[in-house]
Amino acid sequence: MADRARVAVLISGRGSNMAALIYAARREDCPFEIVLVASNNPEARGLELAAAEGIPTFALSHKGLDRAEFDAKIEAEIESARADYIALAGYMRLLSPELVARWRGKILNIHPSLLPKYKGLDTHRRAIEAGDTVSGCSVHLVTEDLDEGDVLGRTEVAILTGDTPERLASRVLIAEHQLYASVLAEYVGRKTDPDWIVAKVGELALALPESHARTSHGAPGWRVGTEKSGKFFAYVSIHHHGEEAIALLVKTSGPDEMAALIEADPDLYYKPAYYGAAGWIALRLDRPDTDWEHVAGWLRKSWSMVAPKKLQAMAEFL
Repeated sequence: MADRARVAVLISGRGSNMAALIYAARREDCPFEIVLVASNNPEARGLELAAAEGIPTFALSHKGLDRAEFDAKIEAEIESARADYIALAGYMRLLSPELVARWRGKILNIHPSLLPKYKGLDTHRRAIEAGDTVSGCSVHLVTEDLDEGDVLGRTEVAILTGDTPERLASRVLIAEHQLYASVLAEYVGRKTDPDWIVAKVGELALALPESHARTSHGAPGWRVGTEKSGKFFAYVSIHHHGEEAIALLVKTSGPDEMAALIEADPDLYYKPAYYGAAGWIALRLDRPDTDWEHVAGWLRKSWSMVAPKKLQAMAEFL
């Protein structure tokens, strides 16, 4: 399977959701792996479990450190582990705006309510006192505002007659363990899903002037110019010609540039079958760390190489 997304998990206590993620990651078809468990509480029970399961751990008390200073230290460990995503699992500290901004779209959290209901603490008591018949849990992206990020998934849990917050919490926790691993797998796995990749490339390609989509020999492609005389500036190769990768094919200036790119980063670039002889290079897209700004730059460059002369003046503004 494609490279698995690398996930760092932050905890503050027993780490039951962390454990659920660790064991889910042991499935051969799981698209993520846990590469670090870190905590602001050196006494967190989950650290012992993570270490016993062979996961690297890091612990540092936040006492005496301001939020940004502490987050910089824990972020250094996350980066050292080469994590692609951060999963908060019972992490009882707000993250600094600086860290959230740097990891935008890459931090997930599990919350014990059906968001947008009952943000913050005491969610089970609030749901019971409101007379709700169902509660539950939600997985959401983390933003600077508490529990405000896009909700990626929810699971409902019935509130029973005479329920206490403790009894309700115990059932919601079961749902959390199942939901978090499922949503995390779906979220990180989308970046290696061919349909998602093609849609993402199409979004970027069609933002360029006078561009349109057209399939070529079964491969999704994008052209610049009219429907009749347009020229292709990009394709997505999905395991074509026996290749293992899903890749963007774009034009280079020639064999020298192609060879230099492949030599500099052979894990990212390769010479595609058939198209390589015509000066096209393949840029792998089926990796969790795909740099989509880099992809957009290649699309702009390839577009400018085949666009009609009347459009060339636009290239400097792209």
